[in-house]
Amino acid sequence: MQQVASSELARAYDAAPINARYWRSFALLAATQALDFFDFFIVGFIVAVLGPSWHLTFGQSATMLLGAGLGAMAGALIWGVFADRWGRRGMIVLGTFICAVSSAGLAMVPEGSWLMFAILRLGVGFGLAASATPTGALIVEYTPTRLRTFASSFIVVANSVGILLAASTAAALLAALGWRGVAALGVMPAVVGILVWIFVPESYLWLISAGRHEEARRTVAQAIGVPAESLPLPTAQQGAAPRVGFGELFVEPRRALLIGLTWLLGSTAFYGVYLWGPTIIALLLNITPRAAAGYFVYVGIVGVAGKALFSILPQMIGRRRSGEIMGYGAAVGLLAAGWFHAEMWMGVPAFFILLMAGDLFFEGGLANLAPYSVEVFGVRLGARSVGLAQAANAVGKIAGPVILALIAGTSNFVTPQATTDSILPAFLFFALCSLGVGLCFTLIPIETHGRPLEIEPGAHTASQAAARGPARP
Repeated sequence: MQQVASSELARAYDAAPINARYWRSFALLAATQALDFFDFFIVGFIVAVLGPSWHLTFGQSATMLLGAGLGAMAGALIWGVFADRWGRRGMIVLGTFICAVSSAGLAMVPEGSWLMFAILRLGVGFGLAASATPTGALIVEYTPTRLRTFASSFIVVANSVGILLAASTAAALLAALGWRGVAALGVMPAVVGILVWIFVPESYLWLISAGRHEEARRTVAQAIGVPAESLPLPTAQQGAAPRVGFGELFVEPRRALLIGLTWLLGSTAFYGVYLWGPTIIALLLNITPRAAAGYFVYVGIVGVAGKALFSILPQMIGRRRSGEIMGYGAAVGLLAAGWFHAEMWMGVPAFFILLMAGDLFFEGGLANLAPYSVEVFGVRLGARSVGLAQAANAVGKIAGPVILALIAGTSNFVTPQATTDSILPAFLFFALCSLGVGLCFTLIPIETHGRPLEIEPGAHTASQAAARGPARP
């Protein structure tokens, strides 16, 4: 009963024209993503500065880089439960404040206090995951079906904009503001968080799943600009509060395996490259971290282009095929970057050129992967499914930096020789991770493109059957 009534309201929302209210909310959610990722990735350039001046070892540097990964793991798991229980919007706002406060605190860390730095990065990662987890669910649920594959993927371009902003800020302002001044810019997400609270509505699909049907109808009415009374009201009986345990995600293990593995393997490669990348470029070319940040501006531009590509591609060929292209393409690019890292092509490091080629796939493909997590599991499990994805993502944030540190030797100081010796084995490992992403999509074929978002897995089929009425003899 609830599925039929819910589908009627969803069809009314899907049939309405896309208006300015939708695009305003889309822009604010995109800005939240961009600034949160700015906060996360600016640390790669800060550590490139602090490594020599604080005389850090690979182990200490890796600890500073992976702190946010530990925080993100906790934030994703906790906020996934909270967002499925209490809604999406409020959790997004609170996450931006946690991220902003923790980032601002980095500016006050005493000289040489790498452990305190790492602890504050826990807060940054927690806040980032706390914001990203419900944002991922909300944008998928808020977007009409006909636009969902493209729009919910395209918003992930904002993540690359945040990375590009981090690289540009480091290149332009590190010399003028110093690393403390750059770290203090991390308060910006809080401003956008306030705007999200004022202008972005709650997910009407989450309101339905929580039994708050009248609120869901009012939300849809405001979104499409019609009287609430003109819309159907779900009439299913309100039961007990929905369960919110993570165990429900594993009722169908292959769905959990697909989302968990693709995020774990893809993130290990992505964060390993991005968080160590500025240090590798600076040491290979014997240039300053500020100059290395300038190189990464171009990597960021490629990332934006890749996510734009992987926003359009799934609309044409589906999410599964796009995932295969992401994994196999990234594997080739990362393997080539490691193999030819010592060569110069036309006066430019081959490592840098091939890194950009691989980035088109391993970063661009995240635009397809991020909304896929919600689509695979449905609305009632939506935030928890993003929580699972973000928890796996957080493990990748830890594994990526640690792998290179372990290969180089955690007690080694960050030096050109130690870095050069570790590039090929590290990038071979990252290429194998990307290969695993492609195989996951090949071996667990679940397609969601063009299909209405379900309240929970399998509900759409049941809803259609109920709407048709009893089968004829």
